[in-house]
Amino acid sequence: MHWLLPARRGGLLDGRRATTHWAFCAELARRHPAVRVESDPIYVRDGGVYTSAGATAGIDLTLALVEEDLGRRLALAVAQWMVVFLKRPGGQAQFSAQLSMQLADREPLRDLQAWVLDHPGAELSVEALAQRVHMSPRNFFRVFVREVGMTPGRFVERTRVEAARRLLEETPRGVPEVAAACGFGSPETMRLAFRRTLGVSPRGYRSRFCTTSPS
Repeated sequence: MHWLLPARRGGLLDGRRATTHWAFCAELARRHPAVRVESDPIYVRDGGVYTSAGATAGIDLTLALVEEDLGRRLALAVAQWMVVFLKRPGGQAQFSAQLSMQLADREPLRDLQAWVLDHPGAELSVEALAQRVHMSPRNFFRVFVREVGMTPGRFVERTRVEAARRLLEETPRGVPEVAAACGFGSPETMRLAFRRTLGVSPRGYRSRFCTTSPS
């Protein structure tokens, strides 16, 4: 965020849309209300002013500028040479979602979270999770929300999306097989979860991130 401050102090961003790293968007908006801060885009163009989020987001912005000035073919060649993707789907949410899942304070719940992360395809209903930590479902739900900051169902969905994301990137397994392996009831359920969490479908995600050929 700090590299934006000189531009902001000079008034360059007043009345403009801008972004920065997802962890600092709220602070930027609070300190500089004249800037229309957008927390999800990887980069933002407002007139002749460009801002980007994080470090590697600068690469996304640079490739967008190359494509704008010199065409898609050259931009794609540059991306291939740099071993990066020309355009990433979705926004910062796909990177910040997993980072923002906090660990519980209590050891039984913290251990349970680690177990869920290792077993995304298991039975992960509230009742099953509560049984693993020897708590009633009602009390488990209440304590989990208080300590983790989200419902057990949302935590499980994010965990399964993360597991599916890795399989789509690193293996040739088809979407139905990935959905089954990660505990989604159907490919459609996985598609809806990807849309909610990453803002893109599983097939759309794979088309830009996969490192193998799908089966």
